[in-house]
Amino acid sequence: MSASTSLKPVLPPEIRARKGGDPIVVLTAYTTPVARLVDPHCDVALVGDSLGMVVHGLPSTIGVTMEMMILHGRAVMRGLSKAMCVIDMPFGSYEEGPEQAYRNAARLMAETGAPAVKLEGGTHMAPTIAFLTARGVPVMAHIGLTPQAVNTLGGYKVVGRGAEAEVLMEDALAVEAAGAFSVVLEKVPEGLAARVSRTLSIPTIGIGAGVGCDGQVLVVDDMLGLFTDFRPKFVKRYAELGKTADDAIAAYAADVRARRFPAPEHAFADILPAKSAAKDPK
Repeated sequence: MSASTSLKPVLPPEIRARKGGDPIVVLTAYTTPVARLVDPHCDVALVGDSLGMVVHGLPSTIGVTMEMMILHGRAVMRGLSKAMCVIDMPFGSYEEGPEQAYRNAARLMAETGAPAVKLEGGTHMAPTIAFLTARGVPVMAHIGLTPQAVNTLGGYKVVGRGAEAEVLMEDALAVEAAGAFSVVLEKVPEGLAARVSRTLSIPTIGIGAGVGCDGQVLVVDDMLGLFTDFRPKFVKRYAELGKTADDAIAAYAADVRARRFPAPEHAFADILPAKSAAKDPK
């Protein structure tokens, strides 16, 4: 949190209390400058493990490490004054069991100052969520498409159609009962997501889950047009900063090659030594 402000940051109980109220605004952030941009407008800044793909060029989120999440978590916390920071627990840091999950969640919180973590999984992760919340670790759950399980799911597909609908509802009820203060619904059919949102007493945060959720989250690089490797259907581009940056870099390169940059106004004049007085011939 910035030392130059007296704003009170949002905390998990406040997010939980927003159920059924004004929609909750969430964006990812991975760096201090982006955190500063997100902070005035969002309720939550999510340090998502998507940073592995959009910042580090990995093919999926599976290769993200605790050290990467801590590094970026610290950077984001330096840029926040109001929004709540939530940090993803990376693949392999919590699946082994509640004790492993607690050790790593406690480390994320202690080494970054973030007040909450997010982990993927429904019914099978409920005991872990309960273990964490009972020990002072606020948890944002994540069900539906869970990117860390992409190899098991067989791709980034919609989750919750047909017979899967009741399984997803069971997952939602399980993470709520375990003590999660909110739950992300990713790539879930719109009608099902709305039904889950009406059923739960905790807020739902949708990403590709329709307008019926209690809030929405997007990857900031997606909505700004900075990450262009692929574009999910649920992403709305609010800017094309990647194209703007490409044009700017091309103009810079052209100026350097044509010796138009640096121009005189970008350079420093030499400071010549003062001329010594002529010696008296006497």
